[in-house]
Amino acid sequence: MIDQDAALERCEGLIKLAKAKGADAADAMARAESSESVSVRLGELEDVERSEGESIGLRVFVGSRSASIQTSDFSSSSFETLVERALDMARLAPEDEFAGLAPEDQLSSGTAPDLDMVDANEPSPQELRDDAWAAEDAARAVEGVSNSNGGGASFGRSLAALVTSHGFAHAYEATSCGISASVVAGEGSGMETDYEYRTARHREDLPDVSWIGTEAGRRTVARLGAGSMASKAMPVVFDPRVGSGVIGHLLGAMSGGAAARKSTFLLGKEEEQLFDSAIRILEEPLLMRGQRSRPFDAEGLACRSRALVENGRTFGWMTNAAAARQLNAPMTGHASSGASGAPGISSSNVHLEAGAVSVADLIADIDEGLFVTDLSGQGVNIVTGDYSRGAFGFRIEKGEITTPVSEITIAGNLADMFRALTPANDLEMIRGVNVPTLRVDGMTVAGE
Repeated sequence: MIDQDAALERCEGLIKLAKAKGADAADAMARAESSESVSVRLGELEDVERSEGESIGLRVFVGSRSASIQTSDFSSSSFETLVERALDMARLAPEDEFAGLAPEDQLSSGTAPDLDMVDANEPSPQELRDDAWAAEDAARAVEGVSNSNGGGASFGRSLAALVTSHGFAHAYEATSCGISASVVAGEGSGMETDYEYRTARHREDLPDVSWIGTEAGRRTVARLGAGSMASKAMPVVFDPRVGSGVIGHLLGAMSGGAAARKSTFLLGKEEEQLFDSAIRILEEPLLMRGQRSRPFDAEGLACRSRALVENGRTFGWMTNAAAARQLNAPMTGHASSGASGAPGISSSNVHLEAGAVSVADLIADIDEGLFVTDLSGQGVNIVTGDYSRGAFGFRIEKGEITTPVSEITIAGNLADMFRALTPANDLEMIRGVNVPTLRVDGMTVAGE
């Protein structure tokens, strides 16, 4: 895989060529990735995969017209053709008064911070195989497990380099490792399956491999004997594994791109208190070893920590340059991109702060409710806030989690759900979006 210097050199060469051939402005982003994964099933090696890839994307501006193009051919002749095609496309593109690079005076300057995102100790294929075996063995050892979907372990490296025609040139690297296990419990029509996995920048930050397998087995066996439940309004409690998705919908609704398209239910609610005043949702893009950490965004702005929600209110819209211009809003360093195309908008490491009560106390006063551990379907409308998902979980009866339930639907509206949300104190920082156990009163549960 290429190093940072080589990636920056490629981008700089492409920008220089684009300017020489008539581009008024341009940016280039190089990406490189390599990964290795091993999967096992029923104690036998099932698959070993190794992949590597490199690409570079160019975005050119001719006045207020722009075009983007990408290649994985780094020869001089390819770059010549790439630039010429991009310019031809841009000259035919419609004018866009909001298009353009980020303002030069807002670009990140100086040395990018070291966020300790690279694990120098790359595991061998044999080590990955042993981890996959250990995870599956631990899962299969759980009483009640009847079959296996397999265990897996992986390790990968990535590099991103961004160069703009008005002076930004930086790159950063990261590694990612993961371990997973998925097993089956029961027989015939009564079979159930579940899983557990963890990812981290450094292998030493992963939990014990056996714990991952045991947790996969425990979750699977707990699903046996699931039935339905009566339809009614009741408190719904979200396991952190699925609760992060509720906050993910908020992040999508806070996108400046969605606001510019008038396709978010938060329009007109910018000054409203969406959550209880005690709720804080924080973003930490510079978190050491964070799974979504980055020193700069896809337009060259420095990323910084902020409260996305404070005193129950959002800070505003997450923007890139185009959305900021269209909304007449500040730029926030949330531009995101692949190797080509106009930047999108995304957040970095996000977490909802832990509450003051334990999970046991959170559910203690629930006479009849639902504890959700798995969700299905995509029934969330960001334009209206309407929320409807298939769910699996467990009954809550007189303050206790009891029997499993499936083939049910939970429904509500995100605005109502946010106002009714109460967090427990069990926050763990193990994902890109982290939440504690969440309770939302007044949701509709549709079952039998």
